Amino acid sequence: MLSLRSLSQLAVAALASTSLLASAAELTVYTAIESDDLAKYAARFNEAHPDIKINWVRDSTGVITARLLAEKNNPRADVIWGLAGTSLMLLLQEEGMLHPYSPANIEQLSPAFRDNSNPAHWVGMDAWMAAICFNTIEAARHNLPQPTSWQDLTNPVYRGHIVMPNPASSGTGYLDVSSWLQIFGEEGGWEYMDGLHANMKNYTHSGSRPCVDAATGETAIGISFAFRGAREKQRGAPIELVFPTEGTGWDMEATAIVKGTKNLDAAQTLVDWSISRAAMEMYNEGYAIVAMPGVAQPVQYFPANAEELLIDNDFVFAATQRERILREWERRYDGKSDAR
Repeated sequence: MLSLRSLSQLAVAALASTSLLASAAELTVYTAIESDDLAKYAARFNEAHPDIKINWVRDSTGVITARLLAEKNNPRADVIWGLAGTSLMLLLQEEGMLHPYSPANIEQLSPAFRDNSNPAHWVGMDAWMAAICFNTIEAARHNLPQPTSWQDLTNPVYRGHIVMPNPASSGTGYLDVSSWLQIFGEEGGWEYMDGLHANMKNYTHSGSRPCVDAATGETAIGISFAFRGAREKQRGAPIELVFPTEGTGWDMEATAIVKGTKNLDAAQTLVDWSISRAAMEMYNEGYAIVAMPGVAQPVQYFPANAEELLIDNDFVFAATQRERILREWERRYDGKSDAR
């Protein structure tokens, strides 16, 4: 039987534990990080900071960006962890929605992965790059050759066998469209997309879905991004990743604090950790390019020269011209988009 002293000690311990739980901070974190990585990201962060609970709100880049803008006068999020850099650089920054904060060790990041304002408004995490997911079994059934370039995809042989993301809802879709306008020029880019549209089966509202569809054989070709292609291939999908010869579009995943958060200390702690070496090593488990030089190790099924394949992306163009580009894209091609 427990003594009165033991009971008293247990009561004190329970009270202390209850007080700790009550005082633990909670952060509402908006993200476009792949769903199957959310638990891992939170768990790794909590290894260092068990007193901060993350409540995720996850959707595609376009949906999260639109939600943030709609909530501008009544923000619900504390932190944005993993959203396209083009969204944070200008769309949100110009709206005055980001709390300026230069996290610890920001100087250790590559210049391209950090805001040059002082203090900074955002910091980069990693880069995701476009890729073509090519189902070899499905392609053989339809006698489809493996493409090597973006231009190859306009060949009529591929008619009805290509799926790509809608750029209005998917960050991957938008980096594709903005990169084609840079690779081929304004006129040539739209001409290219006209030819691609003729071969398009449908446009999805998820950047990873086209590669998932290719992995499961629902389509032969999915224009997606390398991270998802590598992961599906690791799971045994009969796909090859194609990195087009003209170069591949890319964007960075980035992090920022939402102005007006009532949990500023906890938000700063999360952003500090988001660019730590431990975080960079975690990002490198799926992404071949991370923001901190000297950290990235080769990732299975990514090309060894991944950085050399990236186009010289004009992020200012991509961000400032977004509304105009999307209006024109929807006018031309939205008829093949999946229902929302």
